Amino acid sequence: MTSSVPIIMTLAYLGVAIFLGLRARTGRSMNSLEEWGVAGRSMGPVTLYLLIAAGSVSAYTFMGAPGWAYTKGVAVFYVVIYLSYLALVAWYFGPKVWAFGRRFGHVTQGAAIADRYESSLLGALAAGVMSIASLAYAVLQTIGAAYILHVMSAGRLPIWVGVLVVLSCIALYLYASGQRAIGITNAFQGVLMLAVAWAIGLWASQRFGGGLWFGDVFTTLRERDPAFLTLPGAQGDMSFAFWTTSIIVSMLSFMPPVWTQWMSASSARTIRRSATWLPSYYVVILPMVVVGFIGIYSLPELARADTVALELAMQQMPVWLVGLLGAGTLAASMSSCEPFLHSVALSYAKDIAQPAFKLSDAVAGKLARRLLLPIMALIVAPVAIAEPSNLVMILLVGLGFATQVLPAFIGMFFWTRASKLGVLSGIVVGFIVTLLFTLVWRNPLGIHAGFWGLVVNLPVFVMVSCLTRPASTAVITRFFAIAAPTRSRLNAESKDLASRG
Repeated sequence: MTSSVPIIMTLAYLGVAIFLGLRARTGRSMNSLEEWGVAGRSMGPVTLYLLIAAGSVSAYTFMGAPGWAYTKGVAVFYVVIYLSYLALVAWYFGPKVWAFGRRFGHVTQGAAIADRYESSLLGALAAGVMSIASLAYAVLQTIGAAYILHVMSAGRLPIWVGVLVVLSCIALYLYASGQRAIGITNAFQGVLMLAVAWAIGLWASQRFGGGLWFGDVFTTLRERDPAFLTLPGAQGDMSFAFWTTSIIVSMLSFMPPVWTQWMSASSARTIRRSATWLPSYYVVILPMVVVGFIGIYSLPELARADTVALELAMQQMPVWLVGLLGAGTLAASMSSCEPFLHSVALSYAKDIAQPAFKLSDAVAGKLARRLLLPIMALIVAPVAIAEPSNLVMILLVGLGFATQVLPAFIGMFFWTRASKLGVLSGIVVGFIVTLLFTLVWRNPLGIHAGFWGLVVNLPVFVMVSCLTRPASTAVITRFFAIAAPTRSRLNAESKDLASRG
């Protein structure tokens, strides 16, 4: 395809995103952690709904999902299961996290962990660990965004130029407006992605399936290749054990950007209202899965499965639809990249630099914005331009390790006896097991390495916590007054009765 229409439409999307992102800061100073970090805790239900939805739906929607449908079949729907579960998590835990932030002044996940366990070291460790997965995720999204620009420009924009263009655009409005920029751009990107996905899916179904009804595509698949509709899939490489444990590990990874999104809400009720409607957004996946199924018969010799939607578009679709797909895919990449870059800069400043160098909140706020640029220039851009073949492996290790922070959350919401040393011990042994079962003995018995890490991590966490000193009564009382108010009230009444004899 030699038309310039697709790259013009894709670049037009970038222009709109920059405009919206820069305007988001209007009338506000962005040097404070409260404003730059959590948008002054002011986001309403619609913005929060689109912020969480667009942030959790990455380039995977337009590249990975059709690619998995093309090669593995219905195993692709694991993402729908775990995203819907995240909506449930947001509904239950979101208001509690918001209340922690509002009452205790937390603006990061690491700050909440440090406060709960009275250990800035543990907060910094958790922030550092989480940043590994966050940065790997941001790099993957940057590579995806640069690849889109490369394809839409018919190869005229090399990958390295695309990386610099995308990161420069994000840096511009993220530095200027922080979490407010993420909120407004994600709202725009979320609507765009939903419209583009359904436009592409309905067009492909009409063109290749004989009608707008997606059911005909599934019927054809069942008659010609039923293996695509069951596990272990058409290639036989997606066992029930790995599929299931991958979902579990994904469910238990409480990534920092999600935490920040909850704390950006205007109220606890706002989070509940947004989370209630959140699963409705994930219908964005369905039409792109259908495109992947159509590609099985339309593009049978495709070398790279992730490009099935793009190849179908470039070969068959009108140029305006190709341009829409380019804009939608770029929006998906950037909407997921922004929150992870923002949360890493915020965590490095608040959870690591502030306690290490005894910085004031004002200095830490300025530092968070300034750290954004070296993180992009020195870490994300070089790795994205290098396009390392083992990046997915790095991401898997990162996510496996992120899951090992689970005991910290158990102690925050459910178990008062959880201790600092218990959490620390669990993280260390869980990480070692995950690392070994990822690099040396890969996924024994077909079970995800991160799940094996948890199998060892949790008993160690419980045993060490029972043998060591928990946090002070004052801290536990104020945390569980929010996390488990009924239980706290009953305990207080019991103590009162006991004191009366």
